[in-house]
Amino acid sequence: MNLAIQHYTLQEATSNPKNMKNQITLEEAQELLKKHLHEQYLLHHSRETEVIMRALAKHFGEDEEFWGLTGLLHDLDMEEIGTDYAKHGDRTVEILQEEGYDIPEMFQTIKSHTENLGFTDIKRESKFEYSLSAAENISGFIVAYTLMRPDKKLENVTVKSIKKKLKDKSFAAKVNRELINDIEKTGLERSEFLQIAIDAMKGIAGEIGFQ
Repeated sequence: MNLAIQHYTLQEATSNPKNMKNQITLEEAQELLKKHLHEQYLLHHSRETEVIMRALAKHFGEDEEFWGLTGLLHDLDMEEIGTDYAKHGDRTVEILQEEGYDIPEMFQTIKSHTENLGFTDIKRESKFEYSLSAAENISGFIVAYTLMRPDKKLENVTVKSIKKKLKDKSFAAKVNRELINDIEKTGLERSEFLQIAIDAMKGIAGEIGFQ
């Protein structure tokens, strides 16, 4: 049985009057990404968040595909909303609904990752939700750190170097350290999380231009 199906009940699948899809495949998610995002940095960020989420799901014994696709799609609205961050997250869910999907757990998690922006009443509560906000923030921080290195290679990035730079509040100041630290609310120690994230991104270093 497809693991993704476990996220949805038979009742949800049969009581949907609009015949909305209760699951999404990797191929479908990739097509949506190409349709709605075109800036390379956003495509790379989406992919980075995907692989970190997959690695976290593996660590926690969760559905790697479902967590990964949520990471891949979490910023689907960024080019459309521009700087109107009050719409961030909500618009991504609307896009997915317009494309024919109704995936409550994914939608809730995508909306909750914007909690720090102050425009939503949805709070992060689950391991899934804390993981997404931590993953997307650490991906941006690791990219910023790698870009400042003379060699610009992910292979030489270490947990020690990232932890040291996280203490420098002037570096990558827009990255929310609190959301990264909140990973510990899942029971995962921050240093181990950083190692998981770094290793996941090293696996796609060539794809995102850091090899």
